[in-house]
Amino acid sequence: MSIAFLDPGNLEGDLQAGAIAGYSLLWLLMWATVMGLLIQLLSARVGVATGRHLAELCREEYPDWARLLLWFMAEVALIGADIQEVIGSAIAIQILSNGRLPLWAGVLITASDCFMFLFLENYGVRKLEALFAVLIGTMAMSFAWMFGDTKPNGKELLAGLLIPRLGSKTIRQAVGVVGCVIMPHNVFLHSALVQSRKINPEKKGRVQEAINYYSIESSLALLVTFMINLFVTTVFAKAFYGTKQAQKIGLVNAGQYLEEKYGGGIFPILYIWGIGLLAAGQSSTITGTYAGQFIMGGFLNLRLKKWLRALITRSFAIVPTIIVAVVYNTSEASLDVLNEWLNVLQSMQIPFALIPLLTLVSKEQVMGSFKIGPTLQRVAWAVAALVMMINGYLLLEFFVSEVKGMMFGSVVISISAAYVAFIIYLIPRDGSLSMLWKSFA
Repeated sequence: MSIAFLDPGNLEGDLQAGAIAGYSLLWLLMWATVMGLLIQLLSARVGVATGRHLAELCREEYPDWARLLLWFMAEVALIGADIQEVIGSAIAIQILSNGRLPLWAGVLITASDCFMFLFLENYGVRKLEALFAVLIGTMAMSFAWMFGDTKPNGKELLAGLLIPRLGSKTIRQAVGVVGCVIMPHNVFLHSALVQSRKINPEKKGRVQEAINYYSIESSLALLVTFMINLFVTTVFAKAFYGTKQAQKIGLVNAGQYLEEKYGGGIFPILYIWGIGLLAAGQSSTITGTYAGQFIMGGFLNLRLKKWLRALITRSFAIVPTIIVAVVYNTSEASLDVLNEWLNVLQSMQIPFALIPLLTLVSKEQVMGSFKIGPTLQRVAWAVAALVMMINGYLLLEFFVSEVKGMMFGSVVISISAAYVAFIIYLIPRDGSLSMLWKSFA
């Protein structure tokens, strides 16, 4: 679950926030992580209390047309995340090979190695969990080493964490920090992962014990991810805030800029960055494959072998990625533009994970005595509304700058109207939500 907070898309958001906003958005990174933790705790609660994961519950909750549309949205979000993760790994492989391996070769290597990791699962889930621990440990050591090398300003770091600041020139980076915390496929994934340890939903004491255990486990895991994201943000804040390179820096050229700034040494910072980025990309591609298995199986009640499921999703992600990698192998701008479109794509899918989750976790018919209370419902819906509004701002800003021409604009408006209509349809209509807010008022 915590891997989604450390994927290449998150790392790019971190480095851009640090380079452009300095230390000023660290408080937002901290509270965004807290909001992400709340959503993940609710996802785990659904899985433990019902013995079924979110996609399975959606299949039972919604009519066929809505269920299929939710499945499509989840798949689109997953494919978008997969492309970002593959590109991140390919960039890392190019860095670590001193440029000998082009991006398209890194894409192919990343596409194939997830099958090797899935093979490892045949020897037990614990082996795979150990692999994730190694990859997260690798990221932590790599980015902590960079943190030690660059020596960020401790006072400014502390002020950035404790004093909320948001300038007009850093709004886009702030939106990016919050927007990349909630990954739609991760909401579905966590509700399934908690079932790796079988618990009888009829035994309420055991269920509550499991919920408490997963709450502690998730909190500790996200504390580690917060520290890693903090390391990345502060490294780039120290190195590039206020410089000419700040507006140009992205995932593709970040390693080069670090090398120019800090040079070589026994362990060149370029390779340390490459190792951390590779660990992020590899771990997130594996979790993406797992999420796809649960999403397809839950929504469609379709059971495919993991290698076949991975092959299908990999094909959707790899084909466009290889085309981009071959055509724009030397163009940093093209990959950054692709990443922007992918961020928009995933932002659009967030409501279709959050609204079903909050609807189901609040229903006594689904959760029984483990449904969340009115206070937590208000907090959860407020967090969801905030995240969706922030991502809505990102979408609006992006479309205003990118959509050109009356015909294209008309198509976008029509799609947007259908999009909003489906969101309105998903919002609970039994009056419980309005009563909830009236009681709050």
